[in-house]
Amino acid sequence: MAEEDRTRPLRSPGEGRPLPSRPDDGMRSAGAPAQQFPPSPAPAEPPRSAGRVYGRERPGNSPVKPLKARGGGGGEVPPTAVHQGGGGPFNRPPGKPPRTGRRRPIGKIIAISIAGLLVLLLVAAIGMFFWVNSRLTGIPGVLDDYEGRPADTPGTNWLLVGSDSRKGLSAAQRKKLATGRAAGQRTDSMMLLHIPEGSDKATLVSLPRDSAVTIPGKGRNKLNAAYTLGGPKLLVRTLENVTGLRIDNYMEIGFAGFVEIVDAIGGVEINVRADINDPKAGLNLKKGKQELTGGQALGYVRTRKGGALPDFERTKRQRQFLGAVVKKAASPGVLINPFTSIPLAASATDAVVVDESTGAFDMLSLGLSMGDSPVTTVVPFGGNEIAGGGTAVKWDTQKALALFNALKADKPVPKDILDANN
Repeated sequence: MAEEDRTRPLRSPGEGRPLPSRPDDGMRSAGAPAQQFPPSPAPAEPPRSAGRVYGRERPGNSPVKPLKARGGGGGEVPPTAVHQGGGGPFNRPPGKPPRTGRRRPIGKIIAISIAGLLVLLLVAAIGMFFWVNSRLTGIPGVLDDYEGRPADTPGTNWLLVGSDSRKGLSAAQRKKLATGRAAGQRTDSMMLLHIPEGSDKATLVSLPRDSAVTIPGKGRNKLNAAYTLGGPKLLVRTLENVTGLRIDNYMEIGFAGFVEIVDAIGGVEINVRADINDPKAGLNLKKGKQELTGGQALGYVRTRKGGALPDFERTKRQRQFLGAVVKKAASPGVLINPFTSIPLAASATDAVVVDESTGAFDMLSLGLSMGDSPVTTVVPFGGNEIAGGGTAVKWDTQKALALFNALKADKPVPKDILDANN
């Protein structure tokens, strides 16, 4: 019976498969010859990328002994524990915490990054909006109500005024820009911008400064005399009376601000239609497309040289320039570049003055409508008359009324008027 016990096959812990018996010194009977067994080969290390069950015999491998639990507890790892390759719980370096989550897909990382960038840009845009709004200079009382003022009409009407103010220019700059030394300030250019409520393009109408109009309380005179006699407030009232349109926003810019804005956007491209040489405007340009600096652009919109009707050609150049400068200022290359957008915003808010009700949102609407290539024209005129002690431009009453009535009704300007004036 004792001999049967010594030769009974041993079983691996946790397994039902018998293993060859291997008596040791304590199990041999006295005087029994020792049975020789070849040494068991060391168990091969399983591939780290493939899982296996510890404590079980695998085909082609020698039996694997149960693993001992770490920490000196003396217990064995359960035979069902599965090896997970290099990142499994039993091959983890001491002290390294286990991985508990999956890696984020690259698409999700990109989406999060883009969302963060958009939030950052939104915050920057909101900050810029309030900064611009705080820097705008408002003129009080420009759009005050008065008896007989035209009723509000669809769309938005802007009066854009370029004054000949030399404020901010040094003596050297006045000489370089050929602006002269005239004291005070007068209107050098005037334009009416109508922004429709619908999807139609805006309409930009030049108002010749020598137009003969009736100035409330002052009689018949040239249009720019209204500004000289009563400032922006009287100019707005005069135009509302002669056009029947209610002015919603007013913006004015002087010579110095004009130059600063053009230089802030790195100049503006203009297609010069004919050679211009005007020493009084400090201008000498050749025909063709070219990049104008702030000083050259100022001379370009001021000169009266060229064309059979110099003042008519002058208004066309002013509309051409205004459209080009606003379009470039609103381009992505300028707006998303802080090295151009911030100087532009600073120059623009220093250069312009507006009515006290106009804010940054209104300025944005103005820029968007101008950047969309508005329809351009001039008030129809024909002939001259004597007004204000000199020769003034006489409007074609019938055509002028058709133009202003179309804008009042928020409708496109009749094509025959556009064709006759462009």
